[in-house]
Amino acid sequence: MTANTPSNPTRPAGREGPGVATVPNLLTVARIAGSGALLYLAHAGHASWFIALFAVLMFTDWLDGKIAIWLDQRTVLGARLDSFGDVVSYVCLLIGVAWLRPEFVSAETPLIAAMLGSYALSVIVTLIRFRRLPAYHTRAAKTCWLLAAIGAITLLADGPWWPARVTMIAVIITNIEAVAISLVLREWRTDIPWIVSAVRRRRKD
Repeated sequence: MTANTPSNPTRPAGREGPGVATVPNLLTVARIAGSGALLYLAHAGHASWFIALFAVLMFTDWLDGKIAIWLDQRTVLGARLDSFGDVVSYVCLLIGVAWLRPEFVSAETPLIAAMLGSYALSVIVTLIRFRRLPAYHTRAAKTCWLLAAIGAITLLADGPWWPARVTMIAVIITNIEAVAISLVLREWRTDIPWIVSAVRRRRKD
């Protein structure tokens, strides 16, 4: 979840400056490909390798945002690609957990359904409002990634389930905030830290 956007997020993609093959974008593409490898490891039952690769992917997710700032390679395309990478990573993580810890998924089906439903709602609302996917990269969303790492690693290491439960509840709250942001904003934007920022942005527009 990066700060991978230009100062003017509504500027046409063809004028964003750094271009397509930026270092942050390449890291995001690598994260998407690596997320697919998570599925292979989970299906093969390699929980330890799954945890190790997931940790590496989490690091690249943090790194691409820092590099985007250091190299001034923040773009609209990068923000969209990063959001897509987040979705792919979450989906692959959830499928991997389902294969490696099916008892957890069976017991927590209602909470998982609420989490997926809240994300679907945020996507639908944003598509209706702006005909684009949400790419807000809120503080809550960034925090959820950290919680997801702790929850997944703890769960797959045969630890307690409660960190994963906390993560799912946090994701639901984050998705609800994304819905609120989409309803508040007058036009599609990226990198909205939280709902208060959206309210302030609306007053300026």
